[in-house]
Parts: sequence; structure tokens; C-alpha cells
Amino acid sequence: MRSDVYQRVTDQIIAELEKGVRPWLKPWNAEQAAGRITRPLRGNLIPYQGINVIMLWAEAMEKGFAAPIWMTFKQALELDAHVRKGEKGSLVVFASSMTRTETVEATGEEEERNIPFMKGYTVFNVEQVDGLPAHYYATAEARLDPVKCNAAAETFFANTAAQIRHGGNMAYYSTGPDHVQMPPFETFRDAESYYATLAHEVTHWTKHPKRLDRDFGRKRFGDEGYAMEELVAELGAAFLSADLDLTPEVRPDHASYIENWLKVLKEDRRAIFAAASHAQRAADFLNGFQKSDIQAHAA
Repeated sequence: MRSDVYQRVTDQIIAELEKGVRPWLKPWNAEQAAGRITRPLRGNLIPYQGINVIMLWAEAMEKGFAAPIWMTFKQALELDAHVRKGEKGSLVVFASSMTRTETVEATGEEEERNIPFMKGYTVFNVEQVDGLPAHYYATAEARLDPVKCNAAAETFFANTAAQIRHGGNMAYYSTGPDHVQMPPFETFRDAESYYATLAHEVTHWTKHPKRLDRDFGRKRFGDEGYAMEELVAELGAAFLSADLDLTPEVRPDHASYIENWLKVLKEDRRAIFAAASHAQRAADFLNGFQKSDIQAHAA
């Protein structure tokens, strides 16, 4: 089952990339009845994380769901509701571990080993379920006012204390001097494009040894290590954009990365899981800078 889950998810992502579509950007390019896009939510309204976010975004787009809430068949029954006959569920995954006692050949002694594993289970969008309480079907509130949205993003990135410089016509993170370089704000198509691009570069910023110390062995532009880091930054920016209610920027200079990502994913069915995990870790790290600010205002 473990290898089947890895392969099924990887095949789904590969199929989208081969069409030239990045599944983690698709939701923002559609007209959604709910009015805005958020991270997918469990039945208890807790957001999904990591690879499940990407998988359910892609499922929502393919099947035309606007509601962000998903639940299992059993959870629907517990709410005195039921999945409509003939509805097809969507795959999500759960990472866990098991303890196994093994005998060490050299000594004959027994030792316990912690063995990680991945399993999949099926969820249904609430639009596939009849009889739920009304709030499960409620549409989202109207999109945040652009001024408020940009102010929130400005505060978010300021709280990270990342050194952000402006000038030139390229956006990048430079590890040596440890700073993010951004083109001037006014050169972007709109404010959301600026902040979504900044989210990508600040995700790169988290890889520094004194932060998350993320290193995929990058040797040159376009190699496997480079492609993996770019994939992490893409996913990290998508997660942050969902949290900040931003529209991710499709950057033309990244078009060539799709080919490199395909190569990585076809060679390693676990690569997208690893990338999503690192991206989630980066998003959590950046969100961690916001806690003290919230606590200060609450005091």
C-alpha cells in the first residue's frame, strides 16, 4: 500500500506538469463560487498540510468543487449526513510510524526500530454529501479588501526580519550575503504579484544553515538539487499565498523548471512528498515569527 500511495500521488502531479499546469497554482486561476481560495479543511475545520493541500486543490479544480471542506464517509454518517450514491472520493495520505522488535545478528540482542510508513484514505468534498448542517455549505466571505490584504502581507514579511533589498529586474535569494533581492514594487503587474513573488524568495531564505539548514546538494543551475529547492519554494509560496489570501505569480523565468521537476519526480516517487514536507516546514517557520507579534497585541 505504501508504494502504491507514493506512486499514485506522484503520477497525478506528473500528469498535470506534463500538460504544462502546476497543480498548486490552478485554484487561483478559476472562478470559484466561494469567492476565495483557502487551504483545504478537514471536517473539523482544521486545515490540511503538506502534500494533502496540493492533492485536494487539484481534486477541487478537476471536479469543480468550490467548498474547501472534506470528510470521510464515516464522518458524514456521524453528522447524520450521507455521501450521495455514485460519488467518487479523493485520496489523502497519512504519515505515521510503527515500532518493530528485531534481533541484532551480531549480538543476538533484541532492539526496537521505529519504522515510518504512509497510508492513504478517502475523503469526500461536502458538495458530495447531503444532510450536513448548514454551515458546511456556507460560501466564504467576500475577498479581503486589497489594501487590507497587502497590509497583512507587509506585516507578515516584516515580522520575519529577512533582509529584503530592492533594485534591478530579478527576484532571488543570495545565500552568501543572506538577503532577498526584489525588483522595485512598482514594476510588478499588481501588489499581489509582488507579495506572492516575495513569498517564493523568502521561502528560499529559510534554507540558510542558521534557519532550517535545507540542502539538496545543488551543484549547478538545473540539476536535481536545484530543481528540488525551486519546487520547495514554489510550494512554500503557494501555501503562504493561501494563508495570506494572495494570488501566486506565474513567473516566466520559471517555465523551464517544469522539465527539471518532471525528471526529478519520474526518478523518485517520494520527491513530491519530500518537497511538500520541506515547504510546509518553511511555511510553519515563517508563520512562527508572527506569534510574538500577535501576543504583543493581545497583551
